Amino acid sequence: MVGLLVLLSDHKGAEDVARLAGDLDLEIDEILPALEFAELLGLVGVKDGRATLTEQGKKVLAATIRDRKAMLREHLKHTTLFKALVRALESSPERMLTEEEMVRLIDFTTAPADEFVQNIVNWGRFTELFRYDSDRRVLLPARPRPVSRTAGTARPPSSGGSMATQGAAPATRSSKSPGDSERFSSLSVAFA
Repeated sequence: MVGLLVLLSDHKGAEDVARLAGDLDLEIDEILPALEFAELLGLVGVKDGRATLTEQGKKVLAATIRDRKAMLREHLKHTTLFKALVRALESSPERMLTEEEMVRLIDFTTAPADEFVQNIVNWGRFTELFRYDSDRRVLLPARPRPVSRTAGTARPPSSGGSMATQGAAPATRSSKSPGDSERFSSLSVAFA
């Protein structure tokens, strides 16, 4: 999604969706999930087949990686799905959610869980809404964020992963199977 925002910015903030797909050497239905998700978060507006960066989208692109994560985290916290996941995680006596519990919550929000659990985990981890233990396959609360002592002072990167991978946005599912757009659309309803 962030790559799509960058490309849109390179096109002076607005471009035909078909042209964006062509520039990425993809079919339109392959970029629709990222475009719909960006629109859901208020980063892009789409009207009559033309995508336009919103002011919020421009702010996200202009931000540092750390600030970008914080901005996206705030957007995700206001979506139904992530709000439910964080609330369930915080109220869990064990302070964790198993993958099965996650799937049940996603099912409750009408999203197709089996297709999108990994993307949900990736976005939640990228924005530091929560952590994921892949060995136990459980969500864990986010680590407390250190408070900067001096405004503008850079903090060292969070633990885990190399510096090269810390700024990378989560990978999204890319498959040419029919119906991906419909499945993503139903997930978008759950995020709203």
